[in-house]
Amino acid sequence: MIISNITYSVDKTLEQDFLEWLKAVHIPEVMMTLKPKTYKVMRLLTEIENAGATFSVQYNFESLEDFEDFENEFQEDLNYEVYKRYNGHYVFFPSLLEEL
Repeated sequence: MIISNITYSVDKTLEQDFLEWLKAVHIPEVMMTLKPKTYKVMRLLTEIENAGATFSVQYNFESLEDFEDFENEFQEDLNYEVYKRYNGHYVFFPSLLEEL
């Protein structure tokens, strides 16, 4: 299993809006691509205080090929949707993991 982990740090003032939008709009759009099979949303509890709220979203893919297809076909547009809505109020970093 391949796990695409995206960590977002969002201005504290937008925490609730971001989380609601993420769950109601963004994640359903990602899942509609039919590439990830499941997902999890988590809040980081241990971090250096950065005046923001930090969340991790993990999308599970059956294979590296499924992830690469997703990345090539959909990821840029989906990332742009986050950028348009929260430009200047968030940062993110992706990581790719393999379950052993």
